[in-house]
Amino acid sequence: MTSAQSTDNIPANHPQVVELKPSYNIPLVLIAAGGAIAFLQIWVGGVIGLFGVFLLIQTLTLRLQFTATDLDIYRSGKLIRQFPYAEWQNWRIFWTSVPILFYFKEVKSIHFLPIIFDPRTLQSELEKHCRRD
Repeated sequence: MTSAQSTDNIPANHPQVVELKPSYNIPLVLIAAGGAIAFLQIWVGGVIGLFGVFLLIQTLTLRLQFTATDLDIYRSGKLIRQFPYAEWQNWRIFWTSVPILFYFKEVKSIHFLPIIFDPRTLQSELEKHCRRD
């Protein structure tokens, strides 16, 4: 893990940096589903709705940037994590027709992320930068 940096250090319009646009689809669907389910089961609907709110907050604050060497994750403009492509072993986007989950495996760990960013740009950047087994 690297120390916190500002996104000012690597501008998103730099030719080798692609920042994924946020996608609010999953959080909004979960919030709406939670509201509808709450009429039948208040606790189940509440949990689903709260999870949707959590993902909405993450969508508002997190940004993913593809650089020449890493996938960088920023929270509110501060670099919180870098994933060097050289350490990636595999990746996959689950359900391509309705993308919900992004999986990637590094040498030391496995990661699952909800698709709270543009899935088309994500896939094209992954195909450019990362191998896929």
